[in-house]
Amino acid sequence: MKIVVTGAAGFIGSNLIKGLNARGIDDIIAVDDLTHGDKFRNLADLKIADYVDADDFYDLFAEGAYGQVEAVFHEGACSDTMELDGKYMMDNNYTLSCELFHACQDQGTRLLYASSAATYGGSATFRESPEFEAPLNVYGYSKLLFDQRMRRELGTQFEKASTQVAGFRYFNVYGPREQHKGRMASVAFHQFNQFQAEDKVKLFGEYGGYGAGGQMRDFVFIDDVVAVNLWFLDHPEKSGIFNLGTGRAQPFNDVAITVVNTLRKARNEAPLSLEDAAHGGLIDYIAFPEALVGKYQSYTQADLSALRAAGCQHAFADVQTGVTAYMEWLNRVKS
Repeated sequence: MKIVVTGAAGFIGSNLIKGLNARGIDDIIAVDDLTHGDKFRNLADLKIADYVDADDFYDLFAEGAYGQVEAVFHEGACSDTMELDGKYMMDNNYTLSCELFHACQDQGTRLLYASSAATYGGSATFRESPEFEAPLNVYGYSKLLFDQRMRRELGTQFEKASTQVAGFRYFNVYGPREQHKGRMASVAFHQFNQFQAEDKVKLFGEYGGYGAGGQMRDFVFIDDVVAVNLWFLDHPEKSGIFNLGTGRAQPFNDVAITVVNTLRKARNEAPLSLEDAAHGGLIDYIAFPEALVGKYQSYTQADLSALRAAGCQHAFADVQTGVTAYMEWLNRVKS
């Protein structure tokens, strides 16, 4: 089985390759742009058949240069929600994806692609339906426009697809192999580094009607994201747009206290309550940034109805379980 993974050296892409390798699949073409060379570390311990620069791959793939490819996991994109260059964003996230889609349909290759919960923007309902889609930034719009294009070409439920097309609206993903993402890395990753350097973690204060650290997101562990992607690989008859979150909103405070207590445990220190941690200065609530006002989702929670209706019954880790595992992993690789 020959597989292509775009964005292969990125966070989700490299974890997908790891998951494929665990199944004994290594006939994998890894596609990325290693201008920032440190991303190679995400590929160094993985088994692939070839690496192709992103600037070269898409035209070559459309020409059939790689023979019969079973599936493309399309994770390559500009994922910086603060990026203001709309032309760059649309070229990378929309136009390139459209070209890849047509090439996959022409060659009978399945396409499993990354969408985003940013398509919902300020909505209070997170269901895969147009009336709930209201992106707050050009990143979210670029992802939504491709979803809309798929609906237009394939039908509302993708019923016209000649081969599998599945889009996954990722919620707040965290876990190993995200260290290259800089400011776009998860809050858990940043808090790990903050605690190691300053013995405290930082959270936004009051905003959007939520108290300090009380804004709520659907935080999903990377292992769960991989598991759902691979479930769809196993079920080529399933197409459509699917939320990929836990279906459980939890406050940022839950992440913070889990980070603090997991790292305290590693130092043989007793766990603390949220109140005690905040009172003792281990959680530092900072003023909400002006640059994010009106562009920030204070609450997300994936509606998993479509995913469950498709037959995927994967059980997702909660914050306490996933973040604990992640902090333990970071401690091991940093030591």
